[in-house]
Amino acid sequence: MTAQAPDTTSLDDAPVLVHVTRGGFVESAHRATLVATDPVAGTPLRRGRVDDPVLPRSSLKPIQALAMVRHGLDLPPHLLALVCSSHSAEDFHRDAVAEILATVGLDLGALQNTPALPIGELEHARWLAAGTEPVPVAQDCSGKHAGMLVTCRVNDWPIESYLDVDHPLQQAIRATTAQVVGEVSHTTVDGCGAPLFAVPLVGLASSFGALAAAEPTTDEGRIADAMRTAPQMVGGTGRDVTQFMQAVPGLIAKDGAESVYAAGLADGRGIAIKVADGAPTPRARRALLAHALLALGVDTPGLRELADQPVLGHGRPVGAVEVLDLTAS
Repeated sequence: MTAQAPDTTSLDDAPVLVHVTRGGFVESAHRATLVATDPVAGTPLRRGRVDDPVLPRSSLKPIQALAMVRHGLDLPPHLLALVCSSHSAEDFHRDAVAEILATVGLDLGALQNTPALPIGELEHARWLAAGTEPVPVAQDCSGKHAGMLVTCRVNDWPIESYLDVDHPLQQAIRATTAQVVGEVSHTTVDGCGAPLFAVPLVGLASSFGALAAAEPTTDEGRIADAMRTAPQMVGGTGRDVTQFMQAVPGLIAKDGAESVYAAGLADGRGIAIKVADGAPTPRARRALLAHALLALGVDTPGLRELADQPVLGHGRPVGAVEVLDLTAS
């Protein structure tokens, strides 16, 4: 029996949207799918098969957090922001994970996410130099897992099996994802061990727009307010996801592995990006988000700085990360 070949049409058909140049030579080209949604104007930006499903990876965390809040998770903004995060495991991140767990009498030993070293460059180097072993709290998803455990405790759901796809918590997250983002077409396991749902890229964009535009007193508004209030909790020092939210008033943004990015503006517009090759460095998705915001008429000095990404040769600019035309239609 011959195994059915996977459908890669969405990735194969994605247009080239980013060139990396060096000395006038195009060194790399990145295919990507990108969509911007508008509650009034539809999709003013569409590049590629934006209705097809993607694995949103950690870009889904604000939606996962929304499901938790709907089911009783009640934390102050800076801790709720950490539940939405892929944090750098700086001291204040790790302390905050412990603080979340302590609200229901749990400690770091309850975490079942994958042990890891910090993803923050400085913290990663420090841990390597000190010979410190990978631990769950240092993994970038530990804030989300802490939120999951608290939600389980609040609802008297089992703690030990909280990562099982059939667990009441994961079923609640799936239901919220389907309602807010769109049809769940595939279920798998994320890098941290939690269930992960494939959803349409356009739905990811519109869900971020809806979060960003929500009234502060709603569950959605609490998520957006938390991310805006404590952007350093969502990423960390030097992380572009934190810098985007600091640079653009009202913006919420969340990065994801394999080069996914999602963002929402306070007026309800949303953006979602998937770089087809999963670009191992974040510069392609960062450039696409910055230029998509500029194409939508958002323009701040900090955003211009994020859009400008020189390619260096012996420490001086010799090229650039160039985004091809994203003029809004």
